[in-house]
Amino acid sequence: MATFRKRSGSWQALVKKKGFGQIARTFDTKAAAEAWAKVTEAELVRGVYISRKEAESTTLSEALDRYEREVSSNKKGHLQEKKRIRAWKSHPLGKRFLASIQGKDFALYRDERIKSGSSANTVRLDLAVISHLFEIARKEWGMEGLHNPVKSIRMPSPPAGRDRRLQPGELEKLIESSSEELSQVIRFALETAMRRGELAGMTWDMVDLKKRTVTLPETKNGQKRIVPLSSVAVAILKERLSTRRIDGKVWDIGLDAISQDFAKACQKAGISGLHFHDLRHEATSRLFEKGFDTMEVRTITGHKTLQMLTRYTHLRAEDLVQRMDE
Repeated sequence: MATFRKRSGSWQALVKKKGFGQIARTFDTKAAAEAWAKVTEAELVRGVYISRKEAESTTLSEALDRYEREVSSNKKGHLQEKKRIRAWKSHPLGKRFLASIQGKDFALYRDERIKSGSSANTVRLDLAVISHLFEIARKEWGMEGLHNPVKSIRMPSPPAGRDRRLQPGELEKLIESSSEELSQVIRFALETAMRRGELAGMTWDMVDLKKRTVTLPETKNGQKRIVPLSSVAVAILKERLSTRRIDGKVWDIGLDAISQDFAKACQKAGISGLHFHDLRHEATSRLFEKGFDTMEVRTITGHKTLQMLTRYTHLRAEDLVQRMDE
């Protein structure tokens, strides 16, 4: 039989059963306490009761600390996720116990972030971290009775795939407005469709100039990829040989500097709406325009699914007109 007691304006319900000891939970009203006690007693009798004690005594911030140590630290994108974890820990929800957080809390977070100007993709990634945390807590940390509140809300609609391609004359302007190394990186990216991170992480031991390949041991999708090199790409690498670094890296320019210097070059050239990643769109589309089929392009670019490849491929109709009569 459950017992109830009023403490500091709240009602505490206590349920006792052999093998489980005393199970207690505090509510704002006696009616809520009685309803919880009734359900808990029924679950104990049927043998389906799952303790929520740990979930009710662990804050989101504490769970994030553990998640970062045991899960996030093993991810490739740990550094980016670390920033999201830090932001969540400073959010008011960080002080809440896991069991007390509801879907409406994350729905409010979603709406406030979107209203403040955050992109839908940024908010989706923020919520994805928390959703994964709740799943790990349920499946691996012994909190089986914990519900994942993120799964009960609508995620922001993903942004439409970008279709920005280089316009006539833009590449020449970019090259003129870039440093010698950045111009090499830009041209190499257009020849290989490699990602910014793949370019920044390139080392000479990945390069085989005789076979005309670059072997990427681990890419964004977690798989090895061998990128074939055009004669232009090979020529660019041969230019780099004269400035070979002691640490073995192909480029002197780093990951963040690529984006920053590219943005400055665009501004200097008077080019708007162009991001470095758009060069991957451009390169992928050019491969199709050269006549490569979908599976060949996928092998070169490393897109995980055909659907993803379609998002990045935007062929210009005017470039295909001549082929219509072949």
